[in-house]
Amino acid sequence: MIDESSASPSPLSGSLLLAAPRLKDPNFSRSVIFLAAHNLDDGAFGYILNRPLEKRVTDLLPDQDLGDLGQVPVYLGGPVSTDKLAFAALRWSGGKRGLKCQTHLSVQDAIQELRLGHEVRGFVGYSGWTSGQIESELKRSSWIVSPPKKTILTSASPSKLWGELLTELGPVYKLMARIPDDVSGN
Repeated sequence: MIDESSASPSPLSGSLLLAAPRLKDPNFSRSVIFLAAHNLDDGAFGYILNRPLEKRVTDLLPDQDLGDLGQVPVYLGGPVSTDKLAFAALRWSGGKRGLKCQTHLSVQDAIQELRLGHEVRGFVGYSGWTSGQIESELKRSSWIVSPPKKTILTSASPSKLWGELLTELGPVYKLMARIPDDVSGN
């Protein structure tokens, strides 16, 4: 008998993963990840939202007629497949799972999403976990799970997003956000 419930999306799909200060892996230290998909059989997939590369799509695809898509910022989405550029559309719709994210968009789909007024980002690479891996990391308190926040789309400085989101979670997390990268200097 196949347990179909394990193949359905988990409550983690659509959540934010905020790297706990104790997570020292340089790929994820102080990162904010939108977890686009997660299930027990296949693992998890998402994009880091706070690592802008200071590049635009036109810098990576200079020979294409991209229109407004050429000016879209590119982020480091994670350590997997960093030789590929992917597009995702983000929009806020309110409610418990207010952030909607469409992934794996073609260039034409990304252009259409821009025309609809949705935020589009380019991502070099993505973040991925095999079956059971993210659950193990959560048990070790490597990540702080949070519902999505509108701050993701409104932050003036994506590189400061991690601290902003932790601060929004309350006083204990506000203290975490102030922990220096290297506490040995204190």
